[in-house]
Amino acid sequence: MTDAVIDYAAVFQGLPGMVALLTPDLVYADANEEFLGMSGRTRGQVVGRFLFDVFPDNPNDPAATGMRNLETSLRRVLSTGERDTMAVQRYDVESTQCPGEWDQRYWSPVNAPVLDADGKVVLLVHRVEEVTELIRARGNSGSGRTRVLEAELYTRARELQEVNERLRSAHAREREVALALQEAMLPTRRQSASHQIAVRYRPAVGSLNVCGDWYDVVDLVRGNRIGVSVGDVVGHGLAAAGVMGQLRSALSATSRVADGPAEALNVLGRYANVVDGAESATVVTTFVDFDRHTITYSSAGHPPPVLVHPDGRVEFLDQATDPPLDARPDPMPRPQAETTFSRGSTLVLYTDGLIERRREDIDTGLARLADSLVSHRNTDPEALADAVLLELLPHGGATDDTALVIVRL
Repeated sequence: MTDAVIDYAAVFQGLPGMVALLTPDLVYADANEEFLGMSGRTRGQVVGRFLFDVFPDNPNDPAATGMRNLETSLRRVLSTGERDTMAVQRYDVESTQCPGEWDQRYWSPVNAPVLDADGKVVLLVHRVEEVTELIRARGNSGSGRTRVLEAELYTRARELQEVNERLRSAHAREREVALALQEAMLPTRRQSASHQIAVRYRPAVGSLNVCGDWYDVVDLVRGNRIGVSVGDVVGHGLAAAGVMGQLRSALSATSRVADGPAEALNVLGRYANVVDGAESATVVTTFVDFDRHTITYSSAGHPPPVLVHPDGRVEFLDQATDPPLDARPDPMPRPQAETTFSRGSTLVLYTDGLIERRREDIDTGLARLADSLVSHRNTDPEALADAVLLELLPHGGATDDTALVIVRL
């Protein structure tokens, strides 16, 4: 049997379990027959309506947490693109026969993403299994334990939820501190008033997926030259932010006196060898000479910079790529390459959060970046940076932070 002859709508309706599809706004897109039957709702009462308008918490139970727990799980799936299996939840349902009366119900929910080709979550699969009768039967079978198992399960579910909330709160505080540290260490304005340079940093969605990426723009000491760099530290949170700050500062100082980008990375590699947490960090640096119209570059395991020529031709600067910092036990001289540019060209440096997506070849992300840059190449760097981020980053937020530097040459 081939895909062409499978009626997937019929398959969905025939699934042996309660399954609903939700949009990223948590609006019901569809629900199978078992979902409607077990919940006591008609299709018209569900499809097209907001999830928690259809199934709110029991207003007679001030301690009810079902709605909050479910929303937390669904938001987690939206932000991470990963399946989330919930603990058994007590989630009372209002009787359709007797409005105002609420039936005590227990559910075992699983929420999973449906991703498009770009890795964006376009639908949520919400599967639930009602376990009310199972819990009650177990309670009744225990000779005097009619409510014991039910109460114990409910209590443990609440305790687990409280632990998770405390962890998320702690992670959120660390994220705030890490972001503040990141903003303090990254340059917030272009370093040379005589050049058009746009810089962007976008933190990842999630509590700790932040602070590994960095960028730098420095004026070089000889001639009309600037050094432009981006890097990515393995890890997240405060530790990564600290390593990021050390590497950025070291490369910034080294670039000002080095003969070229390869020498700057050679020195940075030796420094990374004595910095805990700098192992396998990636970085690419470019020296732009506006008098000679040349770009000299060297990369330590980082995605290649992009040079967009005024006629729309795209050149990936990938002829001087070497392993990440501190990847070799014995340091070796790094390669260096040079290319030319004409006035009006655009140089773009970025970190992998801009181009990498789950289950997608990196060449696809690079092609997507090139298309966006060519499409908007006639706009100024600030507008170009905004357009690229809008088109390439997932609408629900990326799971890795992103740094972007755009220089109009």
